[in-house]
Amino acid sequence: VRGNIQDKQQEENNMLEKVFKLKENHTDVKTEILAGITTFMTMAYILAVNPSILSAAGMDQGAVFTATALASLIGTLCMAAFANYPFALAPGMGLNAYFAYTVVIGMNYSWQTALTAVFAEGIIFIILSLTNVREAIFNAIPACLKTAVSVGIGLFIAFLGLQNANIVVGGSTLVQLFSVDAYNQANGVEASFNNVGITVLLAITAIMVIKNIKGNILWGILITWILGIICQIAGLYVPNPEIGFYSLLPDFNSGLAIPSLAPVFGKLDFKNVFSLEFVVVVFAFLFVDLFDTLGTLIGVSTKAGMLDKDGKLPRIKGALMADAVATTVGAVLGTSTTTTFVESASGVTEGGRTGLTSLTTAILFGISLFLSPIF
Repeated sequence: VRGNIQDKQQEENNMLEKVFKLKENHTDVKTEILAGITTFMTMAYILAVNPSILSAAGMDQGAVFTATALASLIGTLCMAAFANYPFALAPGMGLNAYFAYTVVIGMNYSWQTALTAVFAEGIIFIILSLTNVREAIFNAIPACLKTAVSVGIGLFIAFLGLQNANIVVGGSTLVQLFSVDAYNQANGVEASFNNVGITVLLAITAIMVIKNIKGNILWGILITWILGIICQIAGLYVPNPEIGFYSLLPDFNSGLAIPSLAPVFGKLDFKNVFSLEFVVVVFAFLFVDLFDTLGTLIGVSTKAGMLDKDGKLPRIKGALMADAVATTVGAVLGTSTTTTFVESASGVTEGGRTGLTSLTTAILFGISLFLSPIF
């Protein structure tokens, strides 16, 4: 029996090697799967945040959760199939806020019309990708700027980490070190050490990254969550949803059913497509998504050492096409622009170099459909 199991595992490894060219990319199955899990864990927040933001536009939160998971699943699978790169896709932050707060709330468009604008943007992107326009823009960026983008993304992520852990807070000097009083003054709330203070104490992922511990980001997320639950049970952490500090214990009262996609699926509205304002909205989505994707591809591929001697990214057409298809399909499913996530850098840091990393991430997005209470 043991021999049969080993033969089967060897056969599966050979198949994965043939599909993803693992040896050619100096990696192995274990490294790729760990990298895929790490990427998922660092971007899984989108499954909670995207429904929350789009619900402000009047969209059903449960349906948007399902659309978010499916769009991420399909987009990331496309990246694995089209380009064999370890990049993951999901509805992008910033673009979802523009969708909800600017287009729908600010410009008084219906969310159905906004979805149509995203759909139109996706179609345009597919055309631009097929005609090599996006690839030409990528190749026209100087090597020094590509390096600068990579450094800038790293600094940006580090600063976001310091902000979200509340190690630094806003203030008269724009940025200052944490104190409860400084946090309350900057945010206009009445937080205490038992909520905001605990987030500072539990910011251990940064230490694990600095120490270069294998799997640092993945382990950091899991250990932080477990310690947070212990703090909540012990009464050290006291949730206060009114100021943004929520319970860390998942609520399974409604079971594990997948929320229905029906309220948002296929709800495109083409009535305003010929208006000037609609064209402006499409252009805004197009412009931001174009440079968002290019910046991410530059930063992550530089980190992974994937650029050739001329600073070009091989198989970039497949990566751009995956992004374009994901945006188009995501709009039909019922979510804002789906784009390549800079959090893919976390998987690359763990050694991910092929589409097996993105395939692993995609599978986890599929599994997450059944775990909506956790997210």
